[in-house]
Amino acid sequence: MSEDKNSGLSFRPALDADASRWDEYVRGHSLGTVFHLWGWGRATESAFGAKRQDLLAIENGEVVGVLPLSACRRVYKPRTWISAPWGVYGDPLGDRPLIARGLVEKALERARERGVPRLELRCRVDPGLDSFVSSDLYSTFTKALPSDPDEVLASYKKSERQYIRKSEKSHGLRVEMGHHFLGTLERLFLSSKRSLGSPGLPHSWWSGLNEHLTEEFTVHAVLRGEDVVAAALTFHGRGEAAMFYIGTTPEANRQLGATKYLIAKCSEWAVREGYHTFDLGRSRRDTGAAAFKMHQGFKPTQLHYRYALLAEKAEVPSFNPSNKKTELLREVWSKMPLWSCELATAQLTRFLA
Repeated sequence: MSEDKNSGLSFRPALDADASRWDEYVRGHSLGTVFHLWGWGRATESAFGAKRQDLLAIENGEVVGVLPLSACRRVYKPRTWISAPWGVYGDPLGDRPLIARGLVEKALERARERGVPRLELRCRVDPGLDSFVSSDLYSTFTKALPSDPDEVLASYKKSERQYIRKSEKSHGLRVEMGHHFLGTLERLFLSSKRSLGSPGLPHSWWSGLNEHLTEEFTVHAVLRGEDVVAAALTFHGRGEAAMFYIGTTPEANRQLGATKYLIAKCSEWAVREGYHTFDLGRSRRDTGAAAFKMHQGFKPTQLHYRYALLAEKAEVPSFNPSNKKTELLREVWSKMPLWSCELATAQLTRFLA
């Protein structure tokens, strides 16, 4: 479905000239997120070489729907198309379900024409696409915020409140904020991911975020004395604050409880800024990360990722830490020097959307 002549509805690739109208639509849609914004696509293209394939729905000259898409690299294989790659939510957005479905159909039509083996939609809400293969691997974790920042700590279990108070009173932790902590977060994030046996993110990505989405996030840092022991980047918009990247020193959690403290303090900040929901991001089901988030009072909600397999040997992606085949790779990575992880990360992450 590329056009409905009776309603004046049509679908076409988005252009740079559409950027302002695109963002205006995203910010006004109930499912619009930072991952849908034009700047997210720009950042992924500049950092990872993901070619833009964004689609726009127009009706009587007005934007009535968008679908952020990028063609992402794969090792020795054709590019796969992903909605909001390196992000979490990439629902097709439309004024009506018919429009959202039309965007998906247009994406399928264009993908088939170009020999794309797989089209991946990262949906927060079930898109009702019966012809797509579904995955229940990921959940997202959110918590409703109180109206008073002083009530944030009261929402935690008693044992967790004690840990958070100890971080501040016994260990002397405090929180500061500002984009000048972005470079520190970059280093801490790389170190934290190495300890988990995973690549971090290249410098080009952090630079891209700062260039294209600088108004969409805030960086908080946890300090002990003058030393930063943890830092986090939180996206914000439409009543929701979403902590998306966290990096810590090796001793930050073992000795200081820095991550729990940081989440609580960022939640208090979010309340003061007028946000109603705190989003702690996605995790794979039945993992330590998922258990940690639930223990902090965050509720899991299943994500509805959908895959159109358009080639004979196309498969749902399985290269993730839940796959036992990656155990040896993760073990080797966790023992590599940090400088070598940094160099390898710049090459590998372009294939890990």
